[in-house]
Amino acid sequence: MRKMLPKKLIFVGALVALMMLVAACQPQVVTETVETVVEVEVTRVVTETETVVEEVVKEVEVVKEVEVEKIVEVEVPANNGQSSLIIATASTGGTYYPVGVALSTLTNVKLGNSGIQMNAISSAGSAENVQLLKNNEADLAILQGLFGAMAWQGRGRYEGTPEQEMRSVTMLWENVEHIVVSADYAATGNVSDLDAMNGEGFSIGKRGSGTETSGTVILNALGYDVDNDFVPERVGYSESSAALQDGRISGMNTPAGPPVSAVTQAFATLGSDEISILEFSDEQIDMVNADFPVWSRYVIPAGTYPGLDVDVNTIAQPNFLAVHPDLDEETVYQITKNIYENLDFLVNIHKATGAMSLERAIVGLPVPLHPGAVRYYQEMGIEVPEELIGD
Repeated sequence: MRKMLPKKLIFVGALVALMMLVAACQPQVVTETVETVVEVEVTRVVTETETVVEEVVKEVEVVKEVEVEKIVEVEVPANNGQSSLIIATASTGGTYYPVGVALSTLTNVKLGNSGIQMNAISSAGSAENVQLLKNNEADLAILQGLFGAMAWQGRGRYEGTPEQEMRSVTMLWENVEHIVVSADYAATGNVSDLDAMNGEGFSIGKRGSGTETSGTVILNALGYDVDNDFVPERVGYSESSAALQDGRISGMNTPAGPPVSAVTQAFATLGSDEISILEFSDEQIDMVNADFPVWSRYVIPAGTYPGLDVDVNTIAQPNFLAVHPDLDEETVYQITKNIYENLDFLVNIHKATGAMSLERAIVGLPVPLHPGAVRYYQEMGIEVPEELIGD
């Protein structure tokens, strides 16, 4: 994502030119004024520029887990005028973005010479990604299983208006629910502790994001009304973590493949004595699955986050890689093949992809496969169910 320098830099130049012109009439007074105004404005520009640089550094740090030496040793082929495929991800503080970067890096390194290149972009998550695919503004996207099911079937958020401008490529990893709250509101460690957070600040996820929708579905199923029971914040993962650390909110909804950088930051800053990840009972899992049975039991192992010395029994839903149906069969075939021939490469960039395997590639997919993906899986001896064979 390209950051632009503040527009005030242009303003400073124009202001100086104007006042220098006036200075011809009143040189002493205007010279002092020019020096004062320029000093103030330049200070503002420098401050804003430093802020931009800090934001860029934070975004770069999201993917610092990459074993850089393993990537830079391989020369990425030149673009040669070939336009890049766009893969839509989510906000930079979660797992979608670094995994999208991993997939695009792998594609560029391994398939660039054959004319297939890819560029990962951040987005508001699954909800926006469905629209980006529909509007042909993205070629691929990472989606929650919940969103794939709702969009394809025309239910829930898409009631009566199915969105089917997508096909599946592969399952990716499980989107693990992390409802993180201040220890003051975690008496039992179960999600029912949210009862005590009535009227407290809670980040449900960025407005319009998959995080917001899935979190709302979960909490509604458990009897909570996000807007009435809490003081909702609708911001991304990094902003949620910062707000929790600063005490501006008391809880956050940050589902992603562990370790989630925003959750890691919160535990590293506050410590496990100050915050907790809430657990789900079997009965609560049944309640959550009443309308969309996409969640299952998931155990976050002790040691996943700084100071976390016990396992956490939470829930997870699958994430999958979707593609626009108009992308040609050969391209999708090569992308699918490239992924499964280079899983170690992906794991080196983000641990969440360690959950991927050819044996589980099509398990639980909510949307029919693209013909290019079907071709690869059948070549590898995987039996593809009739319902997953798209047009």
